[in-house]
Amino acid sequence: MKFHTTNYFDTFIEVAEDCPTDISEIPKPRGNNKTVAEIQFELLMNEPYKFTSDDILFQVFADKNNLTKAEYKEAMERFFSKGQPCFRASPLTKKFGFGIHFDKDGKVAIFGRETNEYQSFVNDTKIKKVKAIRTSKK
Repeated sequence: MKFHTTNYFDTFIEVAEDCPTDISEIPKPRGNNKTVAEIQFELLMNEPYKFTSDDILFQVFADKNNLTKAEYKEAMERFFSKGQPCFRASPLTKKFGFGIHFDKDGKVAIFGRETNEYQSFVNDTKIKKVKAIRTSKK
């Protein structure tokens, strides 16, 4: 079975051109269940550079579907057997004003667009830069 990864290496995903905020915002709860943005934000803020993109996107899927640890292996194989949207489509990059850095090992951390770290990544000629996907069409 083919495995479709979402991981990047030595790459920085810049905030989408049409992101509605100039300063990063912490995703707010809506209802009783955590949103995709909340789960991603908590994982990345609590443990920067611990997880890969695949780790985080699968964890969101597992949490949203109330999977047990025993179900992870089979569910992960099914989940990555088809392509998944990467962090360029994340609400963190499109709506909440966070850039995402992938280190040489593919481990991930987020940075608010107003921070010095964000600007350092934007100006770093050694890493690849891509923009988050726009919410609206041009």
